[in-house]
Amino acid sequence: MERKVLESLVKNLGEKYSQVLKIKLVNKDDKEIFKWFLASILFGAPITETSVIETYRCFKKRGVLMPNKILDTGWKGLVEILDEGNYTRYDFKTATKLLQVMGNLNAKYEGSLNKLHDEAADSLDLEKRLKKLGKGIGDVTVSIFLRDLRGVWRKADPKPTPLVILAAKGLEIIETENPEQALIELKAFWGQNKIAGKSFVNFETALLRYGKDLRRKERRCLRK
Repeated sequence: MERKVLESLVKNLGEKYSQVLKIKLVNKDDKEIFKWFLASILFGAPITETSVIETYRCFKKRGVLMPNKILDTGWKGLVEILDEGNYTRYDFKTATKLLQVMGNLNAKYEGSLNKLHDEAADSLDLEKRLKKLGKGIGDVTVSIFLRDLRGVWRKADPKPTPLVILAAKGLEIIETENPEQALIELKAFWGQNKIAGKSFVNFETALLRYGKDLRRKERRCLRK
């Protein structure tokens, strides 16, 4: 890949989603990390980035940004917030998921994601613990959540999502489709081609957005 292409990719597509939402993770504040966890659950569904951002802002506007607040809002109230943000296709399912996840987070970790991280033995155990919080917290949601926590949480080291791998292959950065090997190769590539002022997270986020564009183009071609 030419240097100019990489610089353009990271500059135009690499802004972290947590930064778009003005969530500050660097200080490991429990409240901020939880906000990002909520947003990651919303991003985990196959829905537009615009709808997710709008829905998160609806949660923020109503002050529903902590586990107990979500539980107190209840299923009907959560559906109303999700619908207000145009998250209508997954509103019922997501409301149910949020209640289950928050209940387990409170019961197992006193509502603290930092506590969950500290009790995890390593990066793989961290991912397993997150998935065990509730049905619907899968590989994609966990990868989205932990991606922005690279460099913040010591054990945050998620494998790239299928969209990241799709983009990296399309740009001829990697050849493998194996997530573990892809992560190794992507880190090696970034290590050799770092851009000042940007991080591996910016690079991975840029690949994710580029992968979404590629997937949309593929689907349009199939419909023709």
